[in-house]
Amino acid sequence: MSELWAGAAKVDVTGTASGAANDRLYVRALALKNSATAVVIVSLDAVAIGEIGPVADHYLPGVRSRLQKELGIAPTHVLVSASHCHGIVCDDVEERTIQAIREAWRNLEPVHVGVGAGHEDRIQENRRFRLRNGREADARRAYALPPDDEVIGVGPIDPQIGILRLDRATGQTLAVVYNFACHPIQGVPSEGNTADLTGFASAAIERSLGEGAIALFLQGCAGDVNPALYKGVDAPKNAEVLGSLLGLSTLAAIRQIRTRPGGSIELISEMVELPTADLSPHIEALRAEQLRLLGSLEGTNLNLRTFVYLMTKHRLFPDFPSYYSYGYLHEEQIGREHLRSLDAENRREMEKYLRNVHVMEQLTRVQTNLALLEKHRGRIAALKKGSISVEVAGLRVGEWVLITFPGELSVQIGLNIKRASPHRYTFVSGCTNGYIYYAPTADQLANRGGAQEDSDCVLAPEWQSLFEGKAAEILSRL
Repeated sequence: MSELWAGAAKVDVTGTASGAANDRLYVRALALKNSATAVVIVSLDAVAIGEIGPVADHYLPGVRSRLQKELGIAPTHVLVSASHCHGIVCDDVEERTIQAIREAWRNLEPVHVGVGAGHEDRIQENRRFRLRNGREADARRAYALPPDDEVIGVGPIDPQIGILRLDRATGQTLAVVYNFACHPIQGVPSEGNTADLTGFASAAIERSLGEGAIALFLQGCAGDVNPALYKGVDAPKNAEVLGSLLGLSTLAAIRQIRTRPGGSIELISEMVELPTADLSPHIEALRAEQLRLLGSLEGTNLNLRTFVYLMTKHRLFPDFPSYYSYGYLHEEQIGREHLRSLDAENRREMEKYLRNVHVMEQLTRVQTNLALLEKHRGRIAALKKGSISVEVAGLRVGEWVLITFPGELSVQIGLNIKRASPHRYTFVSGCTNGYIYYAPTADQLANRGGAQEDSDCVLAPEWQSLFEGKAAEILSRL
């Protein structure tokens, strides 16, 4: 194998549009080069590469075009991944990305390469769950959860941390690329601009390694994976706690990796056409459900004030909610049941009020997901071809192998690709080289309209087998 050279750099890209920043956002760049080829990997603390958020659609082609002119790097050899944090980057993020890549390129030096994997299962949870009625729902802050007794199962997580370690000839670590599947959307107590849990993880790794080491995070298949206890209301939302755990677990694995000289680089990039869905039947079904739910609302004598008051009394004193026990005994003695009748009437009213609350919660989910379906029906119509073009890349650096995709892949897809790969260390990076929203499994798409992943999606169910087949083909060629 020819000698491998690498250089790394990071540049602050924290935006000011959202007010004060809680912590800093960065663009991190890693340049890799041997006698045969050169590749640049960019990790950006942003929600997406184009389409949504502050990073414009012209960002990726702009960065690639300038690098081709300035450094002679082929456009497809520039891989740009969004961490998918929901922080706000600066307006000149494209220029700062170029700056980071230039610095990484100037810093090229011979490196030793090592590959490994860590484990972290404390900071994430699958946000989709199976319901008793055969449907699925998901945990979002945009709407309420179904009642507990309706939930009968949850989806998987992927606890693996995929790691590429690059050391200088002195043994000091130059850069680390780590891949993990979890939405970095926990937030911070200050509610300020934040790179969220993956930003804190990268900062912890860099502080521990020292000597200017750069830690680049590549988002995994996290489309249906939330931070742990994401819907909790008993403590402030603090991504630093979760990010520190991820950083420590990554560091523990990094220290077990042994590097060696040399390292081949191979990259395969292909455009793939994936079929888009006909969303009209799903939209009509949700509109019908919306009308059904509206029609099920019942008139009741209560409002929020009286409901809370009655519910408190009936929960604290279920046998005698309306008066002291001796009053009930007195009525029984004289053959009267006014208090018992009042209690029965109030219970009926509370039950109706609670049913209305559950209907309201269902309506909120239906209306939110209906809006997503209607938005994407317009996007699909604008494509005018029944498919969407996506860039799929496969990169091998020594024994480290990566498949990329420009959408939010469900975790099961990553597990499938890893299991089928002929390479021991295979990882999958979503939200890379563009953005096409969610990419759920075919089974999840049978639930269209029930959760964000299957509603915030333009793809037809057949897309999964096409992508997994293309990933397997690329992996066989690397």
